Amino acid sequence: MDRQMARPASLSFSNLISISLCPSTVQSQNLIADNVSVVEGETATISCRVKNNDDSVIQLLNPNRQTIYFRDVRPLKDARFQLVNFSDNELRVSLSNVSLSDEGRYVCQLYTDPPQEAYADITVLIPPGNPIIESREDIVREGNETEITCTSMGSKPAATIRWMKGDKELQGKSKVEATYDRMFTVTSWLRLTVMREDDGVPVVCIVDHPAVKDFQTQKYLEVQYKPEVTIKVEFPQGLIREGENLELTCQAKGKPQPHQVNWVRVDDDVPSHAVITGSDLFIENLNKSYNGTYRCVVSNSVGETYADYILYVRDSQAGPEAQRLDHAVIGGVVAVVVFAMLCLLIVLGRYFARHKGTYFTHEAKGADDAADADTAIINAEGGHNNSDEKKEYYI
Repeated sequence: MDRQMARPASLSFSNLISISLCPSTVQSQNLIADNVSVVEGETATISCRVKNNDDSVIQLLNPNRQTIYFRDVRPLKDARFQLVNFSDNELRVSLSNVSLSDEGRYVCQLYTDPPQEAYADITVLIPPGNPIIESREDIVREGNETEITCTSMGSKPAATIRWMKGDKELQGKSKVEATYDRMFTVTSWLRLTVMREDDGVPVVCIVDHPAVKDFQTQKYLEVQYKPEVTIKVEFPQGLIREGENLELTCQAKGKPQPHQVNWVRVDDDVPSHAVITGSDLFIENLNKSYNGTYRCVVSNSVGETYADYILYVRDSQAGPEAQRLDHAVIGGVVAVVVFAMLCLLIVLGRYFARHKGTYFTHEAKGADDAADADTAIINAEGGHNNSDEKKEYYI
């Protein structure tokens, strides 16, 4: 009976072995962590995530391999670390008031066999200080070259500098210098040749950095240039006649403002009774002897320029009434010429019409005086001298 009872025990043990050897499906566990970039003084969040967790323990270590959180317990005495979320699939921790010393590689660790690790690199961004813009000279003369410098200090990583003049981007030359505290200073130089159109135009230094947006400073160009001169005729308007008065105004714009305006007459003297008041020239009772080129010369500290006005005085009789009289005379002459041409055409037409159908026939000459047909043919061929000429007219 003992042997009978032993057999079932043996079968039971083999059944246990066979059960333990049955294949089972085990899903692999994946540990994931993401890198973090944070601006100095702000808050960074580190997330350790697990796929298909089988109740394995998650912990977070700092760059010195010190445990920050073991499951939901914080062994590290740094109150800036706070638990945001803890579950079977995630351990999420925040770090407030981040400083440059917090930068480094943080370790997410999963207690499996073998243990798994994932890494989250924290990069601390330090924005640059206010950019400083300077120019080699404050005032530039037209056509000269100037140099403008823009400096961005104390940033991490190094900033980049761009230049704009108005709505046009310009290319500068930059240099990056690293400081002892892992910061960077960037200096950019811009050289450009200025024209009068650049006066008052802003040159903008734009600093690009991942920690800041729209960080810029600007400097307005101040360009000096020679005057621009134009002459305006105040009166008279239109053609100028003898006996009329003339007034010209010299208009000038420059930087600095023109300080001297002179009126001269090219190749001759200004009429003795002409009146010059500042930028105005006044001549009364014009005559043809005043014809010529009158020049307005304007200067400032940059240089001198001028503009010319050509005066041409016409006869006083050539006024509106004289013009109307001239037009009437011209119209009468044209009418007479047209009438004469019509008459000539009529006469020529009648003449050609009367002579249009006249021609001569010679085939019947001598035939009227011949006694018979043979004599008529002989007379028609050779009797031209003794026969009369016959004509036919078609009218």
